[in-house]
This record gives sequence, C-alpha cells and structure tokens, in this order.
Amino acid sequence: MKLRSVQDFDITGKTVLYRSPYDINVKEVNGDLILVDDSRIKATLPTLKYLLDHHCKIVILTYVGRPDGKVDELLRTIPHAQCLSELLGKPVIHLSECIGNRVTDYIAHMNSGELVMLENTRFHVGEIEDDDNFAQELAKNGEVVVFDGFPQAHRVHASVTGIMRHLPSYAGLYFQKEVNALSGIIENPVRPFTVIIGGAKVSDKIEAIENLYDIADIFLVGGGVANVFLKSEGKHLGSSYIEDVYVDEKKGVKKDWVEYAKMIKDKQSSQTGYRSMTNSMQINLQKIQTPYDLLIANAIDKPSEVKTVIDYQVTDVVPEGWFALDIGIQTQKLYGEIIRQSKTVFWNGPMGKNEDPRFAEGSIKMAKAMEDVDGTTIIGGGNTIAVVQQYASPDKFTLLSLAGGATLELIAGKKLPAVEMLRDDN
Repeated sequence: MKLRSVQDFDITGKTVLYRSPYDINVKEVNGDLILVDDSRIKATLPTLKYLLDHHCKIVILTYVGRPDGKVDELLRTIPHAQCLSELLGKPVIHLSECIGNRVTDYIAHMNSGELVMLENTRFHVGEIEDDDNFAQELAKNGEVVVFDGFPQAHRVHASVTGIMRHLPSYAGLYFQKEVNALSGIIENPVRPFTVIIGGAKVSDKIEAIENLYDIADIFLVGGGVANVFLKSEGKHLGSSYIEDVYVDEKKGVKKDWVEYAKMIKDKQSSQTGYRSMTNSMQINLQKIQTPYDLLIANAIDKPSEVKTVIDYQVTDVVPEGWFALDIGIQTQKLYGEIIRQSKTVFWNGPMGKNEDPRFAEGSIKMAKAMEDVDGTTIIGGGNTIAVVQQYASPDKFTLLSLAGGATLELIAGKKLPAVEMLRDDN
C-alpha cells in the first residue's frame, strides 16, 4: 500500500499540524502525573526529528481518554508534553486549549524548530462527532498535516479525518512503518506464514481470523481463544473461561462463538495437515492448531495446586473447579518448532494468564521462538507487547504494533478512515 509520505513533500519551514498517537494513560507518582508507557512517544521521535531537521514549527495534536466533551484535569496533555520534551531534549510548550485566538496568536509568533502541544481535543464535543466547524478551527493551527496517529486511524473524529479534509496531509514515519508492515503480511507474506492468536476473548479476534484464513498457512491458538475451539471439538474444560456467546447490545446481534469455531473446524476437516511444516511430535497439523496439553490450576488467583493435562484426543480435559491457565510444555515445544520454520509471524494475545509468572511460560516461549525467526515478526496488542518487553528483546522483532484496535481492524481487512485518506493511488 502506497501512502503520501512526509518525505515526498517539501516541508521545509512549514507550520506542521502534527497529529500524534499520544492517547496514553497517566498514573500518579509522588503527587505528579506521569505516563504509564512512553512507547508511543518514542515511536514518533524519528518523524519529529525529521520535521525539526527541516526547520518546521510543530503543533502537536492528540486526544486522551474519554472525557465526553468535558474538561478533566486528569486527562490534560501536560504530562505528554513533559515526557516528549525529556525524550526529544527540547522544550515542548503546553497550551491549555486546542483552538481559539490565544492558540492562533501563539503559533503565529513561534520560531522555526519550536514545538507546542495543544490540549486534549476530546474536551470538545465536536471531536467525537467529527464536527466540521471544530475541524476547521483545528486546521487553522497549521499549513499541512503530518499524520502519525495510527492508533486512532480507525476513528472518524475531527482531529483524525476532519483536519485532513481541510489541509494537505501526509503520513509520518511511524504511521508508514505500522501500515506498511501490517498491510505487507496481508498482501504479500513470505511463507510459511504463521498466525498466533491468544488472549481471553475470541470476539475481538474473529474477523482477523476470517480475513487471514486463506492467507496464513497455520494458526496457533492459546488462551481463551483456544478454549473456544477446544469446546467446539466437544472437549470439557471444567471451570475455564470461555467466551461462548457474544452480545452486541448496540447492534442487537448475538453470536455463538463455539458454533462459529465448529464451522471453521468443519471447513478444515477435509485437509490432511500442512506438509510444509514438520514437528518432532509427529502430529498431523491442522490449519487452526489447538493445544496438545494445558497447564491447569484449582483457582485463578491463588491456586494451591497446578498440574498439566493432555487434551489431545481426550474429551474430559479439565476437571470441574479447575481452570486452564496456559498452554502446556508439549504445546510450547510444538508451537516453537512451527514458529521457527516460519518466514512471517503475526502474534496477538498471550497464551495464558501471563501476569502470573507460573502461567507465563507459554507466552515467553512464543516470544523466544519468534526471536529466532529469519523473516518478518509482528507483535500486536498491549498485553502481548508487554510479554516481549519483559521477557524478550524488542529490537529483534520487525514491529511491535502500538495501535490495538486499529491493528486488528487493518488485519481484519477493514478500511481505516485515516489510512484511506492518506493513500497515494496515483
């Protein structure tokens, strides 16, 4: 996918309305509010340095949290400006508004190479409504938009799609990195292409599975997602968490994910496995490969007993009162072998309850196996990234996608409004 890039435009000396991805939560430490994670700010430094090298005035725009059009002192962008200033090594002035005469006057008197961060755009009702008058007021703050807000690319908001209706717009370096890597595995993955899907819920992954089903060579499932597929095979999983029914009250839609998983399993029943991938356990691999064994416990939070059970060709897998909390050792070995044979790997969702070290080993083994891949490796989702940051070397991966919902929507084949507005179809 070709995007209009900031590098394709002579941006020298321009006043840039920089749409950042800084929707980052804060926490209180010794009476001060600081960001819980600076990954998104670090990801934008190459774009900002590029703009500074080209003597731009930089006007930074973002929303934070969900203040519903009201001012919330805990959701101001002051900590974001302070963090960026420290990481960039330059002053980043904060203004307590994002539109109005004071903002316009301040920007008019800025010098080249100076940065200012505007206030949370969601303090205004017009932001979420993509109100065009509000979008025009925001657009007055710059001559050109440089868009790095990939985590917000699936939104139709005034500071996302609205400002790009009124100013020439170009993708920043971070935005391009996310879109190019993610669209690349959909459009032209190097094979074998392995998708690892975990996490508690299947409902937010199912569209990605659907879109990638005919693209990927194999899916390795764990966590609550695996529980749904195991139940669809007739396995009894005791008291394990299973998202078997999903109800979208807004749309009036009810879905039975176990029946859906069974439908997918029936779809692959005529297949005899994937000969391009071998495994020492001599298992006939399926397109959606479920765990061979599970690590279970007699409680979720403070278990007094933990043990491994084999679920392969067994119906009563987990006893009542017990919970499946991680993939077992044999599954870790099997999945690791498959991952290391791959040339493209996408992983979203931990293999178990990884916040407890006793049930983190499955996720750790996935991360370690991906470090050994000679090819493209992409991590999506905050919990999965946390595993990599804690137990692996992030710089050994092609991309740690910081976007959450936007990542899954792009992988699911949906058209993201901001991406569509930045496409270069010429």
